[in-house]
Amino acid sequence: MPKSGSAPLMGRPVAIIGLGAHVPGKVVTNDDLTSTLDTSDEWIRQRTGIRERRVAEPGLSSSDLGIIAAREALVDAGVSPGQIDLVVTATISPDRIMPATASRVAHECGCDSAGTMDVSAGCTGFVYALASAVGAVASGLHDHVLVVGAEAISRLLDWEDRSTAVLFGDAAGAVVVSSTEPGAPAILGFDLGADGSGDEILLIPAGGSRLPASHETVDTRQHYMKMNGNEVYKFATRVVAASARRVLKRCGREVGEVDLFVPHQANLRIIDAAVKKLGIADDKVYTNLQKYGNTSCASIPLCLSEARAEGRLADGDLVLLMGFGAGLTWGACLMEWGRLRDPGVEKG
Repeated sequence: MPKSGSAPLMGRPVAIIGLGAHVPGKVVTNDDLTSTLDTSDEWIRQRTGIRERRVAEPGLSSSDLGIIAAREALVDAGVSPGQIDLVVTATISPDRIMPATASRVAHECGCDSAGTMDVSAGCTGFVYALASAVGAVASGLHDHVLVVGAEAISRLLDWEDRSTAVLFGDAAGAVVVSSTEPGAPAILGFDLGADGSGDEILLIPAGGSRLPASHETVDTRQHYMKMNGNEVYKFATRVVAASARRVLKRCGREVGEVDLFVPHQANLRIIDAAVKKLGIADDKVYTNLQKYGNTSCASIPLCLSEARAEGRLADGDLVLLMGFGAGLTWGACLMEWGRLRDPGVEKG
């Protein structure tokens, strides 16, 4: 397997100071899917842990969901839109191939002086986007970065394909990343990696320059997500624990110190396998895929927002984030949770 990049954070201390999340109101249960798929509620729950998922109403895109989450994160952080230097959106379901979905998110949030870019790293996208944001703030290039994970994956699913239709849901989550004082709770480090030999295990085959749109690609349903579930499972169970251990080691911490483990919400069997390998107690693991399914780049910030609302996050807690997905990519982030500074909201 290719070597990953794992290192503790250098430069200015950086923390997440605001959270936001949004899920569409429409609920699609496992029983609902049995009308079009050869499946059952029991089959889906046993293999994935998912009971239901959310689906965006017709006409709504990933940016529409991301804008709501982003606005909530800005209010929560006490940072005005004009203070945001950069908006980074992680998504596997962008509004368009170009321009970046982040551009619309920034504009609708009032961050009109900010730079914008999208990150494409499969379901690991949020961790990659967070690493980019943290690096920019730690280096002094930026002071406040808005990171958004937004997905309207339902638009990219073949609802007659059981291997994907039962797994995914629509949602968005956002965080504001800012510098903090030395000694305050901060993001400690990252481990990022990829194995490009598996790039065809999970993909949308058509629509890019390799296989441009044509009558044939539409007729053969090549614009929908395709996945080899067994190979994804093998990959994920192999890399999650290893990546988590690397970032802990580089940051001088132990698994036993982790207060909350927030893995990407892909499949409960994958999560359980990783937890067992790491030796993390079940009560230190956060999951919500039973309610939302796999929300890809939105899953980790959505979990953080709900965990805080449920009292699962306290200042000083050691939090381990773990993503994995198409590419094949993986990414871990270790942080001390908390906010001990006033970002200084602009008046007027």
